[in-house]
Amino acid sequence: MPWDRNQIAARAAKELQDGMYVNLGIGIPTLVSNYIPEGMTVTLQSENGMLGMGPFPTEDEVDPDLINAGKQTITELPHSAYFDSAQSFAMIRGGKIAMAILGAMEVSEQGDLANWMIPGKLIKGMGGAMDLVAGVGRVVVVMDHTSKHGESKVLKECTLPLTGRAVVDRIITNLAVFDVVPGGLKLLEVAAGVTEAEVRAATEATIVG
Repeated sequence: MPWDRNQIAARAAKELQDGMYVNLGIGIPTLVSNYIPEGMTVTLQSENGMLGMGPFPTEDEVDPDLINAGKQTITELPHSAYFDSAQSFAMIRGGKIAMAILGAMEVSEQGDLANWMIPGKLIKGMGGAMDLVAGVGRVVVVMDHTSKHGESKVLKECTLPLTGRAVVDRIITNLAVFDVVPGGLKLLEVAAGVTEAEVRAATEATIVG
C-alpha cells in the first residue's frame, strides 16, 4: 500500500538530525513536527517569525493567535522565540537553516522544484519557498507521486513555473524515496507493499541505479 500523508511525514522525520534548525513547508511537511524522535532536539523555524514550534495543538490547547506560515494553529515550547519577517528571512538567506522539508506540485530529475503556482489559478503569493531553496543547506521534498488523474509528478522536466532550479536533494513520495544524482534519480526505498516495477511505471523521470 502507498504511504498516507502521516506515513510520508514519519518517513521525512527520519531525515532529521539532533541539533538541526529546520523549516517545514505548508501541507504534508507540517505533519513532520508530530514525528520528531524522542530525545532528539530539532528547532523548527517558521517564515512568519518563530523559532521553536511544538506539535499541533489538541482542541483545548488551540490559541488562534499562534500560527505557522501556513496559518495553521501550533504550540509553543519553553524556548520558543519570536521576531519579525525580516529577521526570519535573514536567517534563511544567511544559511542558518540546515534543512527545509517542502511540498511540491512537480519535481524534475535534475532536482528542479515547482511548488508555488499553477498558471490561471488564484494564489495568495509565492511565500518563502524561493528563499528557502536558495538559502538552506538541504532540501527534502514530500509529495504524492502522481496526480488525481494518475499522471506522474516526478518528471523529466517540470511544466509549472519553477521555485528553484537544481535545488532538491531528496524526494519522498507516497510510493518511494529518491536521491537526485547525476543523470536522474536514485531509488533508495519503496513503500511497504509497493513494488519497484510499480514505482518505475509511475515515474516519468529517469531512474538510475
